[in-house]
Amino acid sequence: MALVGLVRVSTDKQNTERQHDALDPICIKVFEEKVSGKLLAEERPALMEAIDYMRDGDMLCVQEVDRFGRNLLEGLIVLNDLFERSIPVKVLDGIAAGEHTERSLILDIALALAEDRRRDIVRKTKDGLAAARKRGRVGGRRPVMTEPLVVQAVALRAKGYSLKQIQPHLRITDGANKGKNPSVGAISQALRAHDASSGVIA
Repeated sequence: MALVGLVRVSTDKQNTERQHDALDPICIKVFEEKVSGKLLAEERPALMEAIDYMRDGDMLCVQEVDRFGRNLLEGLIVLNDLFERSIPVKVLDGIAAGEHTERSLILDIALALAEDRRRDIVRKTKDGLAAARKRGRVGGRRPVMTEPLVVQAVALRAKGYSLKQIQPHLRITDGANKGKNPSVGAISQALRAHDASSGVIA
């Protein structure tokens, strides 16, 4: 049996070193992705690559259970998918630390706590931005997906391109990431916002 690692963060600016420090010494290979945990499994290329790479008896290893997804529903979908494929998982830290071959109460609780923790972070961030605006300061980063990039992504999607196929066609035009491709998560979020503003039902 071999351990295959999965590292995930939501954005390009987040650091993955802590997860790599935990996984690299014990895993034969580590896959990394920078996408939102709210995406479905098939929209997460590194996760799918890790699954394809694994052989009978291998175990998928993450540092904490929320690497499968901070959204409770999507995290459970990913875990259920893995267990249906007979892929066991190993969690290194947190209340769900240990090896798992099937869904359990402790996994459900760990994912629920992770989602609650993220909701609290989002709330505090919004409160902080609101407080800054009252003082005349506008916080937050400029969105990576500018209007021209959204238009391009919408056109490519209409041609049947997947998120992974759309990504190489988009280039960030300014800022620290100028010249780079936006993350799959940023593209997905921008398309969802476009659909919502256009009255499109996903």
